[in-house]
Amino acid sequence: MARRAEGRTGMDFINCYEDVSRADAYATLEFANTYHLAYRDLPAILSEHVTGTKALDFGCGTGRSSRFLRKLGFDVTGVDISEDMLRIARDLDSAGDYRMVPGDDLTEFDSGSFDLIVSLFTFDNIPSAAKVRIFFDLRHLLRPAGTIVSVVSSPDIYTHEWASFTTRDFPENAAARSGDVVRIVVTDHQDRRPVEDILWTDESYREVYREASLEAVQVCRPLAHGDEPYPWVSETRIAPWVIYVLKRMPA
Repeated sequence: MARRAEGRTGMDFINCYEDVSRADAYATLEFANTYHLAYRDLPAILSEHVTGTKALDFGCGTGRSSRFLRKLGFDVTGVDISEDMLRIARDLDSAGDYRMVPGDDLTEFDSGSFDLIVSLFTFDNIPSAAKVRIFFDLRHLLRPAGTIVSVVSSPDIYTHEWASFTTRDFPENAAARSGDVVRIVVTDHQDRRPVEDILWTDESYREVYREASLEAVQVCRPLAHGDEPYPWVSETRIAPWVIYVLKRMPA
């Protein structure tokens, strides 16, 4: 995924992940440890809620989620604002369709183009003022029976320790409110620079969806079962991720 930050107008975009070292580090991530829980339940969720195979991976980064969807049989287009991330995605998956969308401009796609739109972790990094606009644009790209699946970080991820993350150096996260910047370090790769995310609560996400004429038809908070081959820390007790399954609101 590529991080967004608001500029002076509140709608400008600065690509904070246009960083070769950061992109190279993210390219090594797979589906292990805490990340396993973000992907584990997706096949069943998609099987239940999605008809059709045309998919958009919004904020595809280095292509991990796009490749995941292709293995499930979807015809996937991955989009991102980071050329460094997309370069790696194309190198890793020469048969894939990866496209740059500067400023998250999705106008190259026709209305009603996709049966499925996925977004894994991307909205953790999108500034508050842009969330409604982007979800509205994504809704426009859905076919009438289409589905958006958005995986985001739970606010709890920023105040606990995990198999894939540490927040112990950022006690100020505990006082953060919806819309505040929070910091977290990914321990599954070699780049230990903290990532700056934007904390967003369930209540705030649901308000964004309402404003974008979307409704959550299912919400999942995956926990580890305890028998997986990973060194769980908080994952069996506290869900690090929230999975929102979204549909168009009835007219």
